[in-house]
Amino acid sequence: MVYVVTGRGGDSWQDLCSASAEQVIECAAGKRPVAPAISGELLEGGTYDSASSAGKVVVVNFWGSWCPPCRAEIDDLEAVYESTKAKGVDFLGINIRDSRDAALAFHNQRVAYPSVFDPSSKLALGYEIPPNSIPATIVVDRSGDIAYVIRRAVTTDQLQRIVERVAAEAS
Repeated sequence: MVYVVTGRGGDSWQDLCSASAEQVIECAAGKRPVAPAISGELLEGGTYDSASSAGKVVVVNFWGSWCPPCRAEIDDLEAVYESTKAKGVDFLGINIRDSRDAALAFHNQRVAYPSVFDPSSKLALGYEIPPNSIPATIVVDRSGDIAYVIRRAVTTDQLQRIVERVAAEAS
């Protein structure tokens, strides 16, 4: 199994962005760090490479089937995915610290977007997401830079506003 996380270098999103009391980190346009590239094995089979989403807004959600807040937010993620996919928005789940069977049983019943299987959490660590701090959702703009990091379970209303705001930006 091969996991690759690469970036163009530079500062951490934690150094360039501002955080709110609601655990939402916003990175201003022009000061956004580059999102690490992602490639890996999909839960459903096959592989994923973030180059396939170049020029799109990408919502990356780190989750585990064993994580109660992850389970609670999944319908909200799916609702925003369905309502924004026609606007050039891709969603990608990254399943961490899980067994493939448990992850597939949960994922296949709930969402239509793909998930990368990352039981060692290497991809999460590449995004500076400690495995014990999920769920976490990252919104990457059309230029491949991190626009938002949400360090808690999302709601449809909150995520919809953020994704539409980033999708409306000029690339």
